[in-house]
Amino acid sequence: MSRFQRVIESNERLFWTLHSAGWAGFAIIYYIGSFLHDVRPIWVFIIMLNAYAGWLLTIPLRYIYRWARKQSPLNMIIIVIVSCYLIALLWAVVKNINYWEIYKHGYRPDEWYMYFTNTINSLIMVGCWSGVYFGIKNFQMLQKEKQNALKASTMAHQAHIKMLRYQLNPHFLFNTLNAISTLILLKENDTAEAMVSRLSDFLRYSLDNDPIKRVPLGQEIKALRLYLEIEKVRFDDRLEVLWDIDEGCESALVPSMILQPIIENSIKHAISKMENGGRISITARTFGNDLLMDVADNGPGADIKDGTLSRENGVGLANIKERLQSLYHRNFAFSIEHNQPSGVRVRLRIPYEVKDV
Repeated sequence: MSRFQRVIESNERLFWTLHSAGWAGFAIIYYIGSFLHDVRPIWVFIIMLNAYAGWLLTIPLRYIYRWARKQSPLNMIIIVIVSCYLIALLWAVVKNINYWEIYKHGYRPDEWYMYFTNTINSLIMVGCWSGVYFGIKNFQMLQKEKQNALKASTMAHQAHIKMLRYQLNPHFLFNTLNAISTLILLKENDTAEAMVSRLSDFLRYSLDNDPIKRVPLGQEIKALRLYLEIEKVRFDDRLEVLWDIDEGCESALVPSMILQPIIENSIKHAISKMENGGRISITARTFGNDLLMDVADNGPGADIKDGTLSRENGVGLANIKERLQSLYHRNFAFSIEHNQPSGVRVRLRIPYEVKDV
């Protein structure tokens, strides 16, 4: 069953439920009001007939109003007023016939126009029915507009995050392919094959995981190890990686590929600049309801102003901050600071969340 059909069926059920409940309520109130007068038991039957007549006669109003809503405001008002009056007039005639023919045992009024008395009371009831109908329809329309606006906002939000994800510097791929090409020229085919396999696994992970979704940190670490193994082929012993992941952190949910640009930044601006190579430290721990992660290197450092690197043409770290802003709003922290005794340290704080089982 399509979503459109489900919506139609839901509206149908809502109309008939409220329509029937409304007229049942009218009958109950009418009956309670009859206690103020000395009426015969047959009056209950009259009440039921009047309520049923109202229930039946107001059904066409639904379709008339549905058509009237498509007209201009002035025409709609005229159609609603005329329809209300005609239905109220007809209902008043039915009520009078029920009263005189059944309750009064075939009483005939002296004048024919007496059948049209008490039209005002009927008009009030039909007017109330119409007011409730338009009120519910307008409420549904507002809710639908809110849902459409929310859906549009969500789609824009997701597109923004994906844009940030795929805006990262592709120099890693270029360097890796160059390294593979060099290995092939040097006839180190086994190493080149292993590097191609790791690159394939890493790219599959980065493309298969939606940046909108969050993944367990343990899964993210596996992808980072693939990435670092590729880089170690390029840098050999010049790249040292230290892992310090507290127990329980691997199940924490983190944005997909959130640490890779930070590590890539450290390799590009720290490790590659050092003749004897350098070290990258990756840590993760919990603190209260937060997950704390940081990536530090012992490179030559950088110019940091107000927690921001002053490098030109750098988008990786800026994108991370924007992704965190989009996913967590204000409930996160992202800072860049000097590492001691040398290098740069990037710290992240996000809510500690685990996947529901």
